Amino acid sequence: MTSFLHDLIATFPAFTRAAWMTLQITGISLGLALVIGLIFALMKVSGLRSLGIVYNGYVGIIRGTPLIVQIMWLYFGITHFVVLSAFWAGTIALAIHSGAYIAEIFRGCIQSVDRGQMEAAQSLGMKRGLAMRRIILPQAFKRAIPPMGNQFIIGLKDSSLVAFIGITEIFSLSMDNAAVTFKQLEFYTIAGLYYLAMVALFTYVLSRLEHRMDTAK
Repeated sequence: MTSFLHDLIATFPAFTRAAWMTLQITGISLGLALVIGLIFALMKVSGLRSLGIVYNGYVGIIRGTPLIVQIMWLYFGITHFVVLSAFWAGTIALAIHSGAYIAEIFRGCIQSVDRGQMEAAQSLGMKRGLAMRRIILPQAFKRAIPPMGNQFIIGLKDSSLVAFIGITEIFSLSMDNAAVTFKQLEFYTIAGLYYLAMVALFTYVLSRLEHRMDTAK
């Protein structure tokens, strides 16, 4: 136990930097994923068959292939066309991956809003786009917060896979320390503690946001 506490304290600065890298990758990728997910969800609910086919293809491919394959494909597989840094290859792969799941969340929440509200808005002279923006989407966003929170936490944990393309984040640092010291149990436990702390922070922030949205009704 004393040795574990010593390792935890001694590596605190390095793991703090690695945790910051994890948060950067997670934050940027989820921000992009929100945009991607909303765009594809609107394509699906647009009623246009061609856009629906694009949506189904995107969601089907991304959800049907492992995230680690998508990361490797962006970092190693497309080097004949474009070379991405490890940071951006990992971040974009995470964004595209999470975007498919967020698109499904948005689609379900948009379609859960009573169709009569859209019909009522259009009967008052509102165009479909304006009604979607002012009436449907605000309600859909509120309904999307709980499942979105779960997806954000999954995205945070999935960021550990960028370790395999050389980014020094929490999991990568724990692997390096375990390989050098042969203290696999200790350093993977330390990595787990950092992830638990960040997930707890995400959960708290999201629960406060959900509570605020409920009290604002």
